[in-house]
Amino acid sequence: MDSIKEKYDVVVIGGGPSGMMAAGRAAELGARVMLLEKNETLGKKLLITGKGRCNITQAEFDDREMVKKFGARGKFLFSSLAAFGPEEVIRFFEDRKVETKIERGGRVFPVSDKAYDVLQVMKRYLEKNKVEVRYGAEIQGFELGEASSEKRIKSVRLKGENVKGDKFILCTGGKSYPATGSTGDGYRWAEDCGHTIANLAPALVPIKIKEAWIKEAQGLSLKNIEIKLFQNGKKQDSRFGEMLFTHFGLSGPIVLDISKKIGELMEKDEVQISLDLKPALSHEQLDERIKRDFKENINKDFINYLPELLPQKMVTAILHLSGIPERNKINFVTKEQRKFLVNLLKDLRLTVEGTTGYNQAIVTSGGVNLREVDSKTMRSRLVGNLFFAGEILDLDGPTGGYNLQVCWSTGYAAGTYAAEEIL
Repeated sequence: MDSIKEKYDVVVIGGGPSGMMAAGRAAELGARVMLLEKNETLGKKLLITGKGRCNITQAEFDDREMVKKFGARGKFLFSSLAAFGPEEVIRFFEDRKVETKIERGGRVFPVSDKAYDVLQVMKRYLEKNKVEVRYGAEIQGFELGEASSEKRIKSVRLKGENVKGDKFILCTGGKSYPATGSTGDGYRWAEDCGHTIANLAPALVPIKIKEAWIKEAQGLSLKNIEIKLFQNGKKQDSRFGEMLFTHFGLSGPIVLDISKKIGELMEKDEVQISLDLKPALSHEQLDERIKRDFKENINKDFINYLPELLPQKMVTAILHLSGIPERNKINFVTKEQRKFLVNLLKDLRLTVEGTTGYNQAIVTSGGVNLREVDSKTMRSRLVGNLFFAGEILDLDGPTGGYNLQVCWSTGYAAGTYAAEEIL
């Protein structure tokens, strides 16, 4: 097998957000950097984030609050956030002529609403700092060796050649959206180096529902709604916010955020989702409201009243589930039927069939065990010259820019320390 004669200071594997940040930062500090990308272009997944608008970060400027969003493993992020947190990310892009705006929920977007503009900044960052980029790189793994009894990587094995380096940064992402190149290869290479991979699962992923009526509500977005998870009659979790009906089930921010928990629960038993369509009202308050409505509409058919209570796309489903004949006059709806309607609106049960899997997952839950990585430098504790950044790490947070922030922060740290150990 032939080898490239040149030896790079830093070799970065993966041209997503963490890889581009790591490569650009290392080169900015003076390292000679090679970036290897399997696709024919950089940032393929970055272009589809935020529905093509790119939610570049979350406007949570208190690191402690940011860390809480990642659960028990979030403390791993303290050092990297302190060095390159949301404020630094916003400044990084604004200094490069991409103005930002903060939207509902603290989501930070480019004013242009174009992920393309974010990608162009990263490409220019690489070009300015003379990062060499190799596209279509068919990576087969690492060539390992030892130096002073320490395990080290000598080179990256490509089809027909090796790329030598002093330091290597693995930024291959997870398994989510495999069409963008995220096929989980990095996990295998990390394992080959002796690393442990925590349980992998799709996260921030839409949910499939068994009930057929869900198709009738396709495209309906509900704001200020509460969802609860139940298993064997016991409440397991809940969220409040915005939700979207799809042709197969549910999506939207609160569904994506709770999807990881759903996946975990489904390994044990069936899961039900309860929708509270009127969370601002208690059962009693909703009942009183409907009683008032009934008095004002005594001669109206029940089906003609429902649009006053519900979005049109839910009328047919609630009509069917309520059991009240559509041409019943309001005056003839019984107290028991009214009470049943109230309960239906406050606790509309849906049966989970499963998630849509990695094909539609925004991120991958699980990854390289954090105990095996230095949280300040992103350096492997097992391989002397290996660093990690981005989604390949066992870190995943909610929607709203949190996960992209992890890519920027860990990529910046990995690039910084990989370069500083050389220069």
